[in-house]
Amino acid sequence: MFKHETAFSRNIGWVTPDEQTRLRQARIAIAGLGGVGGAHLVTLSRLGIAHFNISDFDRFELQNFNRQAGAMMSSIGRPKVDVLNRMALDINPESDIRTFPDGINPDNVAAFLDGVDIYVDSIDFFALDARRLLFAECYKRGIPAVTAAPLGMGVGFLYFAPNGMSFEDYFRFEGHPRQEQLARFIAGLAPKVLQRTYLAVPESVNFGEQRGPSTAMACDLCAGVTGTEVLKILLGRGKVRAAPWGMQFDAYRQKLSFTWRPLGNANPIQQLMLMLIRAQLKR
Repeated sequence: MFKHETAFSRNIGWVTPDEQTRLRQARIAIAGLGGVGGAHLVTLSRLGIAHFNISDFDRFELQNFNRQAGAMMSSIGRPKVDVLNRMALDINPESDIRTFPDGINPDNVAAFLDGVDIYVDSIDFFALDARRLLFAECYKRGIPAVTAAPLGMGVGFLYFAPNGMSFEDYFRFEGHPRQEQLARFIAGLAPKVLQRTYLAVPESVNFGEQRGPSTAMACDLCAGVTGTEVLKILLGRGKVRAAPWGMQFDAYRQKLSFTWRPLGNANPIQQLMLMLIRAQLKR
């Protein structure tokens, strides 16, 4: 028989019993259940969080096997939102999970974020319109929002605090064509570009075809970093650096880097980075 206190008792020590109760009562929204989203849901469920809003319109395919938590022979062709919902309920059958199987759009974004304590961004790298919509709505509602990008064999992490710099003010997408928006997203996620030096097959990155390489290690690192920061935000303890601060950790290079970019992509250092990225995207 399932008993919440027993299932998550090994968290006690790093959190107090009262803090574990607070985690149990929190509601987290996760948009996107592919590379990092599934790992986020599993990690946060094991942390004892029991309320989620989850969204994804895609189905599992064979090419997802190298990195996605729910990708297995038994899940090929099945909706990601159904598979991950079942996985989370297998961890905690008392969880309250609201599913949004059609993705996020202007018609359902308000319902998706209703009653949410933190938004965890996990949608596809190239889905900029949906991402901008979600972060704008979070900022409007005063909802903390985090994004963790799987970069090579590492993670790039950003936190957007309710009263801090907004997602739009950091990345500065407004008024720019899609290709430039992609360049700005890359520059903002990884100002130090720690992963660049060990890319073994450069032609595997093709922005025109909206594809790039990935690793399970990066996705797992994203889930670990995000789970830790979500815990700190929910419990109000520990230092959390909000944008324009950013963090990148690369396990392959064994390097940790913090960046501070006042004005976001309008910062002179970022402008130089954007020049290099634009040149790469033109190839």
